[in-house]
Amino acid sequence: MPEFSDGAEEPKREVRAAVLARRRTLTAPQRDDAAGRVQAELVALVRRLRPPRMTAYVPVGSEPGGPDLPAVLHAALPPGGELLLPVLCDDLDLDWAAWSGPAGLVAAGRGMREPAGPRLGRAAVAGAQLVVLPALAVDRRGLRLGRGGGSYDRALARVPATALTVVPLHDGELVEALPAEPHDRPVRAVVTPAGGLRTLDAAPGGATGVAPHTSAGRIRGR
Repeated sequence: MPEFSDGAEEPKREVRAAVLARRRTLTAPQRDDAAGRVQAELVALVRRLRPPRMTAYVPVGSEPGGPDLPAVLHAALPPGGELLLPVLCDDLDLDWAAWSGPAGLVAAGRGMREPAGPRLGRAAVAGAQLVVLPALAVDRRGLRLGRGGGSYDRALARVPATALTVVPLHDGELVEALPAEPHDRPVRAVVTPAGGLRTLDAAPGGATGVAPHTSAGRIRGR
């Protein structure tokens, strides 16, 4: 889900431009293969954690996960499980609404698609046990690079420490270090097509509650 700002720091702008340029070089078969691998890892995670409530988003363009990601994740939830999707507010903060199927999505400008159902309030994310969110890159401390609007930094400030926050990435987008600002909020794990699910330094000691295996084998990188 895109985030927008006219005042991003120069180092972040440079990294954004490089990542977006690389994503544009991916062919349709490469994107489809990456989406399938990322979805398989996330589905395995959802089935293991069985969250009563989780959040995700509708990937657009070359974002990893594919446009059918919400449908795939919702199908993996336990009976009665709830999937919330973000709704971009005028001030670039995020409200939330329940996923009700592809027919319930509406075009929201800037290439995004959002649920048309009742808004649940900005604090609805605080009730999620699993939060799947986008980024252009994530570093090994868990700091993520969005598109500059700060939408998800504000949302992450409402997420309890017990929730697992996971970012789907393309291979090569988990990096050593990213430019950081005081308001940046870390995430606890990433999923990449080749590397699977990996917990990060934001969750020392395995505090994510993630079981020690994924659908592709042992969690990588710890």
